Amino acid sequence: MQISHTSDLPSRRHWLAQNALGLSSLGLASLLADEATAAGPNKPALAPVQYDLLPKAPAREPAAKAMISVFTGGGPSHLDLFDPKPTLDKYAGQKFPGSDIKYDNAGQATSIVMPSPWKFERCGEAGVEINRELLPCFGDIVDDVTLVRSMHLPNIRNHVAGMRALTTGRGREGWPSLGSWIVYGLGAETRELPAFVALILRKNPPGSPFWDSRQLPSIYQGTIVRENEPRIANLNPSATLRGRPQTRQLELMTQLNREHLRRHPGEHDLEARIASYELAARMQTSANEALDLTRESRLTRDLYGADDPVTQQMADACLLARRLVERGVRFVQIWNYGWDMHENIFESLTSRCQATDKPCAALVTDLKQRGLLDTTIVQWGGEMGRLPVVQDRGAGKKPGRDHNTEGFSIWMAGGGIKAGHIHGATDEFGHRAVEDIVTQHDFHATLLHQLGLDADSLHHEVNNRPVALVEPGQGNVVRGILA
Repeated sequence: MQISHTSDLPSRRHWLAQNALGLSSLGLASLLADEATAAGPNKPALAPVQYDLLPKAPAREPAAKAMISVFTGGGPSHLDLFDPKPTLDKYAGQKFPGSDIKYDNAGQATSIVMPSPWKFERCGEAGVEINRELLPCFGDIVDDVTLVRSMHLPNIRNHVAGMRALTTGRGREGWPSLGSWIVYGLGAETRELPAFVALILRKNPPGSPFWDSRQLPSIYQGTIVRENEPRIANLNPSATLRGRPQTRQLELMTQLNREHLRRHPGEHDLEARIASYELAARMQTSANEALDLTRESRLTRDLYGADDPVTQQMADACLLARRLVERGVRFVQIWNYGWDMHENIFESLTSRCQATDKPCAALVTDLKQRGLLDTTIVQWGGEMGRLPVVQDRGAGKKPGRDHNTEGFSIWMAGGGIKAGHIHGATDEFGHRAVEDIVTQHDFHATLLHQLGLDADSLHHEVNNRPVALVEPGQGNVVRGILA
């Protein structure tokens, strides 16, 4: 079916509103929302602008081509997992010797020092000290990992601002996510799957979405994959639309879109939206195959703990992440919120570690066995750590720890990151980062560098003003963690 430029056709917006293609949210909702904001006339561009997912040549030879981020939202306690502090034992039950602790919740704060109840153990050939009681499987992979003990988020105290800082570079709302920037800078490796996937576990993290493209064209936003079926909402068409009916609707929609673009040449993002529809149609086959965990061997499922009710949720997420990266997805972020432990921290931390330690360690092991770890960065961590003093929520409540963004730990592996290495340090109480400090800007600059991108030049023009993940001069590549 061909469309004449003089045909008396219904408007593209009216036609879309009357049809349901059964495609994912990559297309229709975004397209209609964008049209609503672009109702006024647009000025023609001075030069052609085209947004697509075609592979782009990086600024330099990359060490990595993909990344998996396990974002442990809420703030895992570095003092109880990764950063042993004998001084806490010395001052146990005593008042913190200083007055400079920065509480997020001063009303429930105390200044009583609380040590960790667990013993730390040196693991691997590198002899990295960790809590092996809670992280036995992580202890088996420490020789593949860099443990960063000096993360620091300046002027941030709460979860939402911290998660924004680590995913968008700023504590304020309204900026493109790390995954969107990576795809914007590098394009996609596959035409069959989204380049950026957000795997959401348990519930959406507070302040979400952190997978939005914001000022970047919508083609670069993350596609949500849920923990339960259907993993991608509205991916498959209804029975009445399958086959030729959907194909004909897509053909007509493409013609309407391109005619609209011819009449309104200023709407350059329309090409991206057309590509989103085409991707959604291809995904109806490829995504279902990629997300089918029954194709994994018994040996692999046992490695991740996929059939154990305790570890199954995180095991599925880590398996999906590996399968997606294996098939060319550029950036996968697993959102595992639930590490905010203001009370009953010791029982809660035990439970979270039991559910996540084995699958996360298996992800590194599996990638390494398949020859993918060299080109895939794996990062584990949240937006903060915890304070070295007791937080008391009142009678009948067990003690917890308040937020600490002054100094905390994350770990990274693969993609040209050093193996068996410790970077940076906090003070003797684990309160502040004091050695080789790493801010969110340094973290992002380093990730971009490993992916072949330059933080100072990666930007997007919005109303003749540059928008960037890392503002020029704010972030430094952390060369101490590079192999």
